[in-house]
Amino acid sequence: MPTISSDSVRDIAARAGVGVGTIYRHFPNRADLIIAVYRHQVDACAEAGPALLASGATPHAALRQWIDVFVDFLVTKHGLAAALHSDDAGFDALHAYFIDRLVPACSELLTAAADAGEIDSGIEAYELMRGVGNLCIGADNDPRYDARRLVGLLVTGLRRPR
Repeated sequence: MPTISSDSVRDIAARAGVGVGTIYRHFPNRADLIIAVYRHQVDACAEAGPALLASGATPHAALRQWIDVFVDFLVTKHGLAAALHSDDAGFDALHAYFIDRLVPACSELLTAAADAGEIDSGIEAYELMRGVGNLCIGADNDPRYDARRLVGLLVTGLRRPR
């Protein structure tokens, strides 16, 4: 399981404007805190989809912006991957939560871009998200590797020629 140092808990408490004791009262162990933070970040990523679609210049532009949010989420979570595959019961439901929240958000963006004639229909959200995830592997330990740039090429490649 990933560890959160005491300094990290202090930082989290300070950013939340509460004391460390309050954090531990709500999250008795570190796994509970990790799960809560992870779920909050998944929710923020999922909620960004409809907001970007409503405010984006085009559905494809909104998809591209959402994919950037997704990439940011992924590259900061690779350390959590081992915990998600551990025997800790608290982590069992996180992958399903991730899929249940993020696949529909991505699917909505893909459908809007296809309906607008910007991309071909039939691109599956789960497929795209797996591809993006695979492009993000290694971004955290190789400063020469630019996952966002490669993912940008992938998303650009979804566009239909005009």
